Amino acid sequence: MNERIKENLYRVKANIAEACARVGRNPANVTLIAVTKDAEPTVIRSLMDLDHEHFGESKPQELTRRNALICEAMQRRIELPGLMADPRPVIRPKWHMIGHLQRNKVKAILPVVDYIHSVDSLRLAEEINTAAARLGLEKKVKILLQVNTSEEPQKQGLAVGALIPLAEQIKTLPNIQVCGLMTMAALSDNPENSRFCFGRLRELFEEMKGERITGPEFRHISMGMSQDYQVAIEEGATMVRVGTALFGERKPQPEI
Repeated sequence: MNERIKENLYRVKANIAEACARVGRNPANVTLIAVTKDAEPTVIRSLMDLDHEHFGESKPQELTRRNALICEAMQRRIELPGLMADPRPVIRPKWHMIGHLQRNKVKAILPVVDYIHSVDSLRLAEEINTAAARLGLEKKVKILLQVNTSEEPQKQGLAVGALIPLAEQIKTLPNIQVCGLMTMAALSDNPENSRFCFGRLRELFEEMKGERITGPEFRHISMGMSQDYQVAIEEGATMVRVGTALFGERKPQPEI
């Protein structure tokens, strides 16, 4: 299992480097987020042993559960007696909340999550702001605004025309830092079909910077998954969310 994960990680990193080379970008400016899906904690730790830190989860309860299991296991490993102890420091995984977030789940994830990619309403932003104040968090919560660039009615995300007005409102919330934009392209077997959605998000990103409603922390474009992350990088992605290409196809769930 560890060898397979290692091979997959190196293959994805090589693809990222090739995509960057095609458009004259530095691969160091692209963050690979490993989307854990149904990966076991031992598999996630295998990636951490390869110095991979960034992980994405679409379900709040899974994010907090997996973080607790992984941190506990890493702590136990350095506390083993004698020569069996691992001398390396404990590295906490950096979690990205990439799925739809309900307001009643906000408080549970804030102490754990590094970025929330899926903010698409003022009510959710206000809940994050309030919960952060109640928890007494020292740093502002880093968020990305999710935009529905494919204009699919079944998808979460802001309409393109609602983005800047919402960003202006969120700017007034003291415990939130808008760090970028996120989108999901329409599913397709052809990665090129995603290019329009990704290019549109990059245009919106540049437009927001031009409107001067963001600061220097506004520097991330989160887009691209296993089937189209190379196209996303060519269009300017600074974060790509890759699951299947690292962990394999999702296991079928048992029928109930």
